[in-house]
Amino acid sequence: MLNPVRQRGFNLVEAMVTLSVLGLLIAMALPSMSDWMNSTKVRTVAENAQTGLQRARAEAIKRNKVVTFWLVSPNTTAAPDDTCALSSTSGAWVVSLDDPTSHCATAPSPTDAPRIVQTYGPGNAAALISVAGTQTDGSTAATSVSFNGYGQRVGTGTLANIDVTHADASARQLRIQISTSGSIRMCDRGIASPDPRACTP
Repeated sequence: MLNPVRQRGFNLVEAMVTLSVLGLLIAMALPSMSDWMNSTKVRTVAENAQTGLQRARAEAIKRNKVVTFWLVSPNTTAAPDDTCALSSTSGAWVVSLDDPTSHCATAPSPTDAPRIVQTYGPGNAAALISVAGTQTDGSTAATSVSFNGYGQRVGTGTLANIDVTHADASARQLRIQISTSGSIRMCDRGIASPDPRACTP
């Protein structure tokens, strides 16, 4: 007598155990996924600010003129418009030769005031992001930094640090440091020296 063919597949108990294990794995991964997404948003805003600073410095060297990087409000604008104002707590910025207050929507031009080079707004990606522009002491607010034809930081009371953080304290805390020589460096405030990613005093 032939043996009947045995049915293959999951029974109800095996399916329930598999789903339970899968659910536990997803629940464990969610917090780290959330931290990763928040840290990515912080890095995006910081990298764009670093790009703006590098553009200002490069334009100053190219034109052999003082070019300034300005932090402007509102923080969540996708493109700075003529309601903009200087703000030490915004991720939006303008690179120009003159103060862009109330003229951020002016088309880039080498002659028309405020002689804008480039503008940037992070949009809703910055909704939970905090930006703090400070002077060398790390506590006095600052809204702009200028570079001369040699690419050096010039003027007093200018930006030396831009801190970018997320409302969720477990996300990365990045800082952009601008030295007097004009070098622009991103560092992680959550990492201690002597790690090369740590911020210098």
